[in-house]
Amino acid sequence: MKFMKLGSKPDTFQADGGSDSRYVLSDLPSDIVVHVEEARFYLHKFPLLSKSSLLQRLIIEASQNGADEVYLHGIPGGAKAFEICAKFCYGMVVTLNPYNVVAARCAAEHLGMTEDVDKSNLVFKIEVFLNSGIFRSWKDSIIALQSTVALLPWSEELKLVARCVDSIAAKATASPGTVVWSYTYNRKAASSDEIVEALRCSSSSKAVPRDWWVEDLCELDVELYKRVMVAVKSRARVPPDVLGEALRAYAARWLPESCRDTPATHDDACSMEVLETIVWLMPSDDGGSSSCCCSCQFLLNLLKLAVLVGAGELLREELMDRVVPLLHEASVNDLLIPARPQTDTAYDVQLVEALVGRYMRRTGRNAGDGISLDGIDREDVFETYMEADESLLSLCKLVDGYLAEVATDPNMPVSSFIGLATTMPESARPAHDGLYTAIDVFLKLHPDLSKSDKRKISSLMDVKKLSKEACIHAAQNDRLPLRIVVQVLFFEQQRAGSTSTPLLLATSAAGDGSTRLELEDDCWKNRALALALPEPPTPTPTAALRNQLGSMSLKLVDEDRRRVDGGGDRRLARSASIANQSSRLSLSSRSRRIFDRLWVAGKPLGEVVSKSSDTSGSSQSPRSSGKPLDSNKSSSRSRRYSVS
Repeated sequence: MKFMKLGSKPDTFQADGGSDSRYVLSDLPSDIVVHVEEARFYLHKFPLLSKSSLLQRLIIEASQNGADEVYLHGIPGGAKAFEICAKFCYGMVVTLNPYNVVAARCAAEHLGMTEDVDKSNLVFKIEVFLNSGIFRSWKDSIIALQSTVALLPWSEELKLVARCVDSIAAKATASPGTVVWSYTYNRKAASSDEIVEALRCSSSSKAVPRDWWVEDLCELDVELYKRVMVAVKSRARVPPDVLGEALRAYAARWLPESCRDTPATHDDACSMEVLETIVWLMPSDDGGSSSCCCSCQFLLNLLKLAVLVGAGELLREELMDRVVPLLHEASVNDLLIPARPQTDTAYDVQLVEALVGRYMRRTGRNAGDGISLDGIDREDVFETYMEADESLLSLCKLVDGYLAEVATDPNMPVSSFIGLATTMPESARPAHDGLYTAIDVFLKLHPDLSKSDKRKISSLMDVKKLSKEACIHAAQNDRLPLRIVVQVLFFEQQRAGSTSTPLLLATSAAGDGSTRLELEDDCWKNRALALALPEPPTPTPTAALRNQLGSMSLKLVDEDRRRVDGGGDRRLARSASIANQSSRLSLSSRSRRIFDRLWVAGKPLGEVVSKSSDTSGSSQSPRSSGKPLDSNKSSSRSRRYSVS
């Protein structure tokens, strides 16, 4: 820290006990009393008259009126600043430093201690110290700038504020290689993501970060910080990462660390002013790259605080517009924005839904946009998903995770849950495990939902996009509607059949011992129609597969005829029964019971499922028999099976 000593005589100013009286130890009695605020200075006329034009006028006026007292009103810096000026008049030792130099400069100007009164007067001395010491030092310039706040408007009229700002801006925009002064830098050093400018010097020299000036400026109040940042941006092009770090550090210094901090510990008006300044200092939107200077987490934290302190609509809209391009980089915790006090919910789900909606409109995607599954193999579908925008896939995972988090709120309405879940297009959600988790949490924390609400929420997920583990969990989930459980079982049975036996083979033997092999294609259609599945796939066997299955079955029939005369029917029936039982071994006990009630050998599933609803009823599972079925008798039997 720079300092300057003026004068050579010893300091003989004394205070009179606990009073506000000050006097000079001298053989001569004082002949003038100067009142400055509440303090009284017992001084001598001659030293004052030789240095100050204002005191000359006041003392002459007092002498003409026969008085020995003068009053100084509105002197900048008060009694302390006047004492410095008075000591200079007596030639006593005065120490100027960054903390008192601005006050002394303003007081000297007010008293008229200029070159017109005496050469090398106080104003001249202070200007020399400012130019040669204060403005050449980084930290001294900041200290002097901070002291100008209490001396307005004098410091502004004397251009002291502007000169301090220019000095700080010039040093902040200097090349890091020319930084030879001390600065504050408490952040991690030598990290991979540190903003460092490599110095072209010896390896023993320490690199100076490009954002070395950020922390020292955080001590300025918001108005001075704004002026300094404007000056820094006007002198040179500040890299976006450095500017973002400066704004983040200033927000960490003056804003609540968490949006959960009580408003009583922070001044809402001050926080509002800091918020507005930070947003105002962000670069304008040029080609959508304005938000690159700040991370999505930082912007969302500002948005949280804006909601907490009740910021205006324009400020919130500005923050939302800056968040939207980076929304896919956020985390679930970043999106947990507290709801306004007037609402019953814990989090502002509508605000998040608005952010996601703006993101979709910005990317030109709608919630209804998706990839049609008609005529596309499952492998082709996943290849198409892999080609989708990665940011959109990341955003969808973020939305599903956010839904699972806010689903724990007991006051979360069904409409808000469905509204946010449907903002994402189908192409952005290749897997529905995350959505299923959110649905399961919502159903668990909201046990009093009506059946219609449960159906609405459960119908958000597509069981065909659940993983094997999720399907196993869903098949045993008592909270899901029965229709969804049946859909899961149907899809799992279909997926299991595609890996072992592509289609259901139903065999029946005629009375004369001949064997028929039928491919129950319509069986899957009827079952999907009865269960109201969305766009059920219709597997169609190729000609080669039909021929292969037919030849295998005929070969089996011929072998049975040669080995056991008349026993072929039992062999085929027993083989079909074993295949049926083995295909169900992977299902859980609850799932197997439901599936047994839906399974009827030799009959279309559309005739089995009498009604697709959540009601339960009696059921019966037919068993395979060793005797061939009589077509006339089987057609005359009329049985109804319902799902429970």
